[in-house]
Amino acid sequence: MPPPEASSSAQEGVVEEAFPGLSFRVRLKNEQEVLAYLGGKMRINNIRVSPGNRVLVELGPDGKRGRIVRRL
Repeated sequence: MPPPEASSSAQEGVVEEAFPGLSFRVRLKNEQEVLAYLGGKMRINNIRVSPGNRVLVELGPDGKRGRIVRRL
């Protein structure tokens, strides 16, 4: 499996708001807002994400939801 950075659907953004259940509102560089959840490896390794953090998000096919795969 290629690394997340090699994926064309991965974009950088900033966490705007945190919701219960490890969901976040992320503002991407193109000013689009998406609802993203914390990826599995980040949950297992207990990586903390809070509003204001820069993150890498893999977007779904609709472009409105995504998965946070890395904290930058």
